[in-house]
Amino acid sequence: MSQEIINHVEQSSLNSNPPEFEIGDTVDVHTKILEGDKERIQIFSGVIIARNGTGTRAMFTVRRIVAGQGVERKFPLHSPRIAKIEVKRSGVVRRAKLYYLRERSGKAVRLKERRVASGKTKA
Repeated sequence: MSQEIINHVEQSSLNSNPPEFEIGDTVDVHTKILEGDKERIQIFSGVIIARNGTGTRAMFTVRRIVAGQGVERKFPLHSPRIAKIEVKRSGVVRRAKLYYLRERSGKAVRLKERRVASGKTKA
């Protein structure tokens, strides 16, 4: 009974169409930032190294390198503070979590790009 109530409450705060992305994708996350009474959009771009949680608790982790230092940020997937998520490129990965990228630096951090077919299928 109580789980049904929780699910009903969570349904109201879910995004109607959540963004489509996968682990290993390079994305731009447009986040709404409040500064006093003004609101602006800040872009955090990097590689998605993890996804976890379900429903309203779904989170994803984005990692990027800034001035030689690795910076990771976790975002709630259904947050109203996220304006949009743009997928810049898709990477070929064989794991669900890319935590091994934390120990790598330079060119070793790059992922192979996934090429998508141009819509033509053989019948």
